Amino acid sequence: MAETPPSGESLLFLTDEQLRKGIEAMFFAYRGFTADPDRILETMDYGRAHHRAIHFIHRSPGTTVSNLLAILGVTKQSLNRVLRTLIEDGLVEARVGRRDKRERHLHLTPKGAELERELSDAQRARMRAAFRAAGPQAVSGFRTVLEAMMDPEQRKQYQGLKEAGP
Repeated sequence: MAETPPSGESLLFLTDEQLRKGIEAMFFAYRGFTADPDRILETMDYGRAHHRAIHFIHRSPGTTVSNLLAILGVTKQSLNRVLRTLIEDGLVEARVGRRDKRERHLHLTPKGAELERELSDAQRARMRAAFRAAGPQAVSGFRTVLEAMMDPEQRKQYQGLKEAGP
């Protein structure tokens, strides 16, 4: 018996051609989603790794380097290069942990918060326009699809961020 989604449509529409179109749409949508921040970052000689670090430090002020490593799924060496640049350029500060002096807690400086706002404003504008064009049901479905594509550990991290609030 075929599984039936809430809309009542059969899942039999999932042909290889439909899946290929979805995969290609994701590639092009991601290019669009990152295009505006990429243009901003290019003027500063930064890349997407810098953007992701700034985003998640903003999202969780005081996060530790090890927590950021887990969220980003990058090597310690790679993250250290990114953080060193952000710290040297006055966008991020690393504070020694109060309980554990080995820990470094990351915070955006006012300059870092300003860059984060500029990058996020560009992406929010694109998302807002797309969500308005697609409508509320599509927005809900989009989030459901994205969450279903996450590995269990990624979904757990994402859920933790959602629960933490803005």
